[in-house]
Amino acid sequence: MNSDILISAQNLSRYYGTHCAVNNISFELKRGQILGFLGPNGAGKTTTMQVISGTLAPTMGQITIAGYDLIDEPLKAKMAIGYLPEQPPLYPEMLVEEYLRYCAKLHRIPSANIAKAVGKAIGRCGLHSVYRRLIANLSKGYQQRVGIAQAIIHTPDVVILDEPTVGLDPNQNREIRTLIRELAQEHSVILSTHILSEVQAVCSHVQIINHGQLILNDTIKGLLTQIQSTYLRIALRQPPDIQVLTGIEGVEKVEAQDKNCFRIQYTANHNPAEALVEKAVAGHWGLYELIPEQGTLEQIFIDLTNN
Repeated sequence: MNSDILISAQNLSRYYGTHCAVNNISFELKRGQILGFLGPNGAGKTTTMQVISGTLAPTMGQITIAGYDLIDEPLKAKMAIGYLPEQPPLYPEMLVEEYLRYCAKLHRIPSANIAKAVGKAIGRCGLHSVYRRLIANLSKGYQQRVGIAQAIIHTPDVVILDEPTVGLDPNQNREIRTLIRELAQEHSVILSTHILSEVQAVCSHVQIINHGQLILNDTIKGLLTQIQSTYLRIALRQPPDIQVLTGIEGVEKVEAQDKNCFRIQYTANHNPAEALVEKAVAGHWGLYELIPEQGTLEQIFIDLTNN
């Protein structure tokens, strides 16, 4: 196996009784890549992350982490994983430093190296001002940072973060984004979040899951390039029937946003803007706006998961 491939998931499925929560998912993630893992609520996103992290067994399929099969060599595979679940696994009655020492022991870090590992995690997650405080007395944002610190304390090959920036203020959010980028220099990172702008700003790759199926798998750059120029917004004072707009050459789909404004999807190599202007003038449609729509991850997400 290629040593740069840190995560390989092949034909993963997970059933709860007769309900299929994850349906035949396959993907690979290499060192240095940050994967934004997206999906609407109930799509199977959290189940997939639990399967990949080894906290939930797949019904079918194979997972390798840093070259180790998660089923055949679970201890070696799980040693290569750092996992922050949506609800951080914190002990509120512990001091931050005390808790991180406990986590270091759980990850079998040698006693002589624990102090160094704890100090490094505290530094990377910006916990210097609170490391001697009770976790119960920390703000939600700082508790989230402690959760990230426990996920990276053993410098794992694969870091899985489920909603890592929930409850953080904008400054803390920016710091965590920087931390995620730093992690990706040596590791691969899976980032699950509902904040689509965060994925677009931080991630190198994106996947969208819906109804348990992987419906998109691409790089951020490739994804935005594909859809950058395939939508137009048009506004008309006297619009024709929507079928007239749909019948214009190159137009694939027309969505009425209100009685005067329409969102038009067209084929990548056939921009209908000129034809729209000509027909608007000839038909006295009262054209007052025609704008190319810039591609955003939010619009892609809405289009794919609604269709």
